[in-house]
Amino acid sequence: MTAQRKRAIIASRVYAPEGTAAAYRLEQLTIALEARGYSVAVLTTRAPGGPHSTAQIRRWPVLRDSSGSVRGYLQYASFDIPLFFRLLFAPRAAFVVVEPPPTTGLVSRIALAVRRMPYFYYSADVTSAAVKTINAPRLVVKLVTAMERYVLKGARGVLAVSEGVRQELDELMDDTSKVTVVGTGVDTSIYRPDGPHAPADAPYFVYAGTMSEFQGSEVFAEAFLRVAQQHPTIRLDMFGGGVDVKKLKKILEPASDRVTFHGFVESAVVAAHLRGAQAGLASVRPGVGYDFAIPTKALVSVACGTPLVFAGVGPIRTLAAEHALGWAVDWDIAAVAEAMLDAANSSATTLAAAKIDWLGAHYSLQAAAERGCDAIELSLASSTLK
Repeated sequence: MTAQRKRAIIASRVYAPEGTAAAYRLEQLTIALEARGYSVAVLTTRAPGGPHSTAQIRRWPVLRDSSGSVRGYLQYASFDIPLFFRLLFAPRAAFVVVEPPPTTGLVSRIALAVRRMPYFYYSADVTSAAVKTINAPRLVVKLVTAMERYVLKGARGVLAVSEGVRQELDELMDDTSKVTVVGTGVDTSIYRPDGPHAPADAPYFVYAGTMSEFQGSEVFAEAFLRVAQQHPTIRLDMFGGGVDVKKLKKILEPASDRVTFHGFVESAVVAAHLRGAQAGLASVRPGVGYDFAIPTKALVSVACGTPLVFAGVGPIRTLAAEHALGWAVDWDIAAVAEAMLDAANSSATTLAAAKIDWLGAHYSLQAAAERGCDAIELSLASSTLK
């Protein structure tokens, strides 16, 4: 492969250190590609208070909603429209990895068709399935479905984070052979049981990740109010952000002296808090289009050796029950409160080493990145032979 063909581009509205699963997943993919000899350029956004552009990571200022997220039609457009021109005039690359939403995929397909450069779509979810579930207007569902199908059809390959995502993609794609399940996971070099513990003078829970209607994190807020009435000192630490932050603060106002919203912080800080927590909290709200999701916040808790309280549906609920990773209950305030109270009163705040090792073997972000690289290179090699 020539020096020119050793270039790669990643196009995403989120990238590390922004606190989302996609941001760190793409960072690990970048590291893995560089280890294989690629020069990787990242076309992304600049987060409030975040780092400026570097020679490798080129950050574009964009509109954000009140929670600081790039979410919504105008917010997407503020990234997607400039991205079209950024891709048109970027140095030629062997391939581009495109992160959802489908609007980003749409402008990428058009720009890259002009350049005759292949792209790989990294599907962490299926947007058209989600909009159907939330009863969006029929016209919106049709437009999103057509857009997503168009993006998937034009991709050289599709990287799916789970078998559940692959099954959803099957309904949209004619050629499902180009879908590879690469998995997902956590950065086990950071999220591990050994390491510093955050100072604490009382037992506490940790919620670390996005707070939106898809997670349904309000179930933990409502449940914590009940637990706080029965436990004299228990606290709640919330890390991350999302559209529901204001709602959660309002719900938790009666116990505000025992709740801290830390916002976005470095992963090492989250890991330090998790190591000393009674339990980590994670949820997938049923019936909003993400029943197949694997929330990273559940994985980071286990990786740090901390029991998990999981509420809702999806693969994590099954895994938590099968491997005795903590508590797995319905997305229900009473059930969650009971599980949290059990965790608050538990003296067993560290998981067995075998369970932590199991997670590292099956849900390492580094391993997922390597599988992604393998899928990309195999697809490129196959197309060259045709």
